[in-house]
Parts: sequence; structure tokens; C-alpha cells
Amino acid sequence: MDPASQDINLNSPHKGLVAENSAVLSDVQVEGVVEGAVEGAGANALNPLPPGLTEEEAEELRTELTKVEEEINTLRQVLSAKERHAQELKRKLGLSPLNELKQNITKSWADVQTSNAYKKTQETLSQAGQKTSAALSTVGTVLSRRLGDMRNSATFKSFEDRVGTLKTKVVGPRGNGEPVTPTDTTPTQENPPF
Repeated sequence: MDPASQDINLNSPHKGLVAENSAVLSDVQVEGVVEGAVEGAGANALNPLPPGLTEEEAEELRTELTKVEEEINTLRQVLSAKERHAQELKRKLGLSPLNELKQNITKSWADVQTSNAYKKTQETLSQAGQKTSAALSTVGTVLSRRLGDMRNSATFKSFEDRVGTLKTKVVGPRGNGEPVTPTDTTPTQENPPF
């Protein structure tokens, strides 16, 4: 099939078809096309030659461009084949994408742990932890001392005496460590639970 006889307008209902009735298609005016211009011909209204470039140089560049594009396609095919081969080898070795991800994460974590920034951060956090521990220990000591002081205060002694008196009224005088028998704990008319 001669490319010059194909309709290359992608919006055309006749795209890719051979123009058998060239007389019918030649009546259609295409905007911006110089009449009589043939596809592949050198300079035309759609693709004028840059200044200082001859027709022969342009043809050489077009030929070289075609070769480079063919090489690119060949390299893509080779790369695709190599990628398929690599996947097959990984499959045979039992390497799945998940295993690769795990290995990458493990390696990255190892790299982070050996980095200076991580070591400095670790040291800083360790020092902060030690200072926090010391501060909490001091707070605990102060609270313990304050509670001890409060327990020895007259107000707390008065409160403790009142709780003791209430306990004696509720439990009775046996709060001194004597064993309580089951008959003593059974509520009766004379010994109500409250």
C-alpha cells in the first residue's frame, strides 16, 4: 500500500483506507495544504525547511531520525525481554515483590541506624529520658515527704481518729485482729449490717 494513497486524517471516516476514488477525495479542500504537495516531499506549507538547511540535509536528518526511532523501539523490546527474564529468575529464586519490599525496608532501616543523624537523635532521646526519670524521681520524693508531713499533721490525725471511731461503730470492738465467726457476721435483729 502506498502511504501517499492513504487517508491520514484521524478524524476521517475513511482513515487508513486506500483512496480508490481519488477524484472524489481530491475535491475536498484541506486548510493549510499547498495544492500538489505530496506527503514526504521536502518543504511545504505545513513543514517548511528551517533557514540555512538544504533539502538534502533535511532528507539526511529525516533518515537519521527514522534510524534512531527504530533503535529506540529495538531497545524497548530488548529491555522488555530482559525485564521478563529478570522476573522469571526472581520467581525461580522465590523472590516475590513482598520479599523485595521487606529486604528494602530492612536495608533502609539498617542505613538509618548507622547514620549520624540517627545516632545523635538516639543520644538526645536517651539524655531526655534520663533527665525525665530524674525529675520524676524528685517529684516522687517530694510527694512522699509531703504526704508524710501531712500524715503527721493535726488535721490528718483528727481525720484518722474520726475514721477509727466510725470503724468501731460499724465493725464493733473486734477490729483488733480477733477472728470473726460466721454467726457474728449474720445480720440479726440485734446486730443489723448497718
